Amino acid sequence: MNLASLDLNLVVALRALLQERNVTRAGRRIGLSQPAMSAALARLRRHFDDDLLARVGGGYELTALGQALLDRTTTACDLLERVFASQAEFDPSREEHEFTLIASDYAVAVFGAELARTVQAEAPGIRLRFKQVPNEIIDNTGPLLSTVDGLLLPHGIIRGFPTVELYQDSWVFLVADDNPEVGEQLTLDDLARLPWVTYQRAYDAPAARQIATLGIEPRVAVSVDSFQLMPLLVAGTRRVALLQRRLADELDGLAHVRIMEPPYDAVPIQQALWWHPVHLHDAAHMWLRETTARVAEAVEAGRATICSPPS
Repeated sequence: MNLASLDLNLVVALRALLQERNVTRAGRRIGLSQPAMSAALARLRRHFDDDLLARVGGGYELTALGQALLDRTTTACDLLERVFASQAEFDPSREEHEFTLIASDYAVAVFGAELARTVQAEAPGIRLRFKQVPNEIIDNTGPLLSTVDGLLLPHGIIRGFPTVELYQDSWVFLVADDNPEVGEQLTLDDLARLPWVTYQRAYDAPAARQIATLGIEPRVAVSVDSFQLMPLLVAGTRRVALLQRRLADELDGLAHVRIMEPPYDAVPIQQALWWHPVHLHDAAHMWLRETTARVAEAVEAGRATICSPPS
């Protein structure tokens, strides 16, 4: 496909049509008249040799190809917007800009909060937007990374993309203070016998694989989409949960739980900021990468909120 032969305005029209499923609403959304939008739909139908929108009753539904194009078109538009928003120079003290980072609630609590404090102090016009890690991050890494500024995720889950190394962490277990079935030390038998609270996504995949190699199949009683809720779901129960040490320390006292060492040599956590090569030479993204590296040094050293670097 020769991109030079395409009218890229049709990508914008295609996204509006597929999302709105209505010619008039799609035209209103991107500032085109109804006749102009109908003409764009006709051109798209000729190009794809498909109706894209099929009339059903009083409305329209997406064809199979239209459904397949929906996510791809959204990703393409997001990427195009980022390409044409790229800057040769970036002054964080003056710019109005938003960075989008994919992150778990653990990463936001342990690192994102410190990053946000630093950004506020150094660049008050810069906004940070944190999005939950989607389930398809492993199978659809490239397209997802191309539409955001970065992904906060440990090594061992994805690979093949540039990173900014952040900080190290380790795994611990949580059990209720009043759980009479657990002694002073947690055992492998405890892990095999007790019900578990687990995280629903792939963030803890390396740790889960290690537990499997020990011959332990967790008896999952509760699964949750938030690491920070785990202590509350363990307190007052027989359950056990695997949690990052830094987060466990921050949440200490939130619920009546004990933090316990794993009964095995747990795989360490090396947290990183993953980003797509499309951002390599973008000045704004270069500033973001430099800032995350500085904040990571402070987090790794256990220092309080850091100040702007000397000029």
